[in-house]
Amino acid sequence: MKGRFTIERIPAPLASLYEKASRLVIRTYYSQVAEDILSRCSHGLILDLGTGPGYLPIELAKRSPAVRIIGVDLSRPFIRKARANAAGAGCSERIHFEVGNAAHLRFRSRSFEGVVSTGMLHVLRDPVSVLRECWRVLKPGHEAWIYDPARVSAYVDAAEWKASLDPFERLMNRLLPLFVRLNPPRSLTRQQVAAWIRQTSFTQYTIEGQGNEFKITLIKQSETQGNGHDQKLQWKEP
Repeated sequence: MKGRFTIERIPAPLASLYEKASRLVIRTYYSQVAEDILSRCSHGLILDLGTGPGYLPIELAKRSPAVRIIGVDLSRPFIRKARANAAGAGCSERIHFEVGNAAHLRFRSRSFEGVVSTGMLHVLRDPVSVLRECWRVLKPGHEAWIYDPARVSAYVDAAEWKASLDPFERLMNRLLPLFVRLNPPRSLTRQQVAAWIRQTSFTQYTIEGQGNEFKITLIKQSETQGNGHDQKLQWKEP
């Protein structure tokens, strides 16, 4: 999938629009994703790719004192906001945010007990490289979870969101349709996602349908399980 024209990061003038929408769905979306993740990984170091304003890492930290989280995003405005949000929530000591590219992570191999991303896969220029990085930085026997496209917009109260916008943000909102036309979202299929995964070292995975969102679970086999590509794709419907 290299070479697809896409803007992987949300442009700085539009970042506050996204941040305010994300803030409105902390309880209805991010808290639920956090509970789902912690049911599979309740301790250790977790990596959040495309962390945005940091609400998922904050919800993870609030629910489990045994986890630490690193959030990575291409957007500097998001990282600045995420750090401020973590400080406001009183959990900065267990969360670190930094600017970074998910296709070229700086972390050592086998560093994390879990890797997660929400709403990032469908906008990537090179999704296979990102999935390979997920495999590389995961510890054997652990999992990555990809929720895509994130169902954030489905839970946003549009009237409340628009009422929260300042004059500059209202102007940017009028320009948002132009950005969408220039950078149309990709609609993923199970077959497409499975083809990407087959180009990585992940051999055990599930793709579950959740409304209009996929939840993809990628399992890095432990060293005692072998490395053969003999696992079959499991599709689970809602």
